[in-house]
Amino acid sequence: MGKDTKGFFRRKWFLRIISLILALFLFMYVNGSKSGFLRQNTRNNNQSSALMSNKSVTLRMPLDVTIDNNKYIVSGYPQYVKIKVTGPSALVTTTSNTQNFKVYADLSDLTPGKHRVKLKTSGLNSELTSKIEPQYINVNIQPRKTITMKVTIRLSTRDLDNGYKLGRPHSDIQTVQVTGSRDEVNKVNRIVAFIAIPHDAKDNIARQVTLQAIDRNGQTLNVVILPTTTNVSIPVSAGSQSSSSSDSSSSSSEESEDTKSSSRAMTQNDSSDSSSETSQSSSSISNEDSSSSSRNQ
Repeated sequence: MGKDTKGFFRRKWFLRIISLILALFLFMYVNGSKSGFLRQNTRNNNQSSALMSNKSVTLRMPLDVTIDNNKYIVSGYPQYVKIKVTGPSALVTTTSNTQNFKVYADLSDLTPGKHRVKLKTSGLNSELTSKIEPQYINVNIQPRKTITMKVTIRLSTRDLDNGYKLGRPHSDIQTVQVTGSRDEVNKVNRIVAFIAIPHDAKDNIARQVTLQAIDRNGQTLNVVILPTTTNVSIPVSAGSQSSSSSDSSSSSSEESEDTKSSSRAMTQNDSSDSSSETSQSSSSISNEDSSSSSRNQ
């Protein structure tokens, strides 16, 4: 029995079948592993391609101006500029989200006057390229100047419709500092607090007003005023017409009282006269009765 079993396993056809099965199994295993490897490589390649592909994005960035602000005032430049950033997709996305760079104009070596300046970037990754719009800007550099000026209060009207009068306005700030370019500051004629007065005002007026720098033609100038606002109070009182009306009413009332008093006095006199006449008449009748009685006796 044992010999027959050993002989069975030693037969050629059995060994061939086993070999074929093992070969098929090995083929399927290798083929499956190769397909998985190819799929993994394809996925990795696609991801790498997506990460390494180029991308462009346009950003709106604030413009920095490099200059000594204690000495100079710069005007004429835009507050924001556009910049187109191009490069690897992942890097462009990160830069767009963080915006960890700046666009600036270096004016530190320029003298007062008008200049055309090229804009630059700082902090942008070297793998990225950029294009700024506009590439050049025009600036006007002027020496900085600061002066002190008095505050003037200007009212829209001084006449009220209801006979009331406006008193003298009062501001809690008497003087302010005016700062700007020398040319603009030299044009300042006065610092004005303008207040619109309602025509039917009857009570005292209190306003917080923004101050304005005005030239000789009444035009507002581009300067900085410190402080920027002032509190203004204006007393409102009754005018002469209201007083006259009040006096007239008082006179009329007094005259009415006098008239009433006179009427009462006249009535009382009439009453007393009537009483006197009545008593005299009674006395006369009594005397006549007495005389008649005497005669009869």
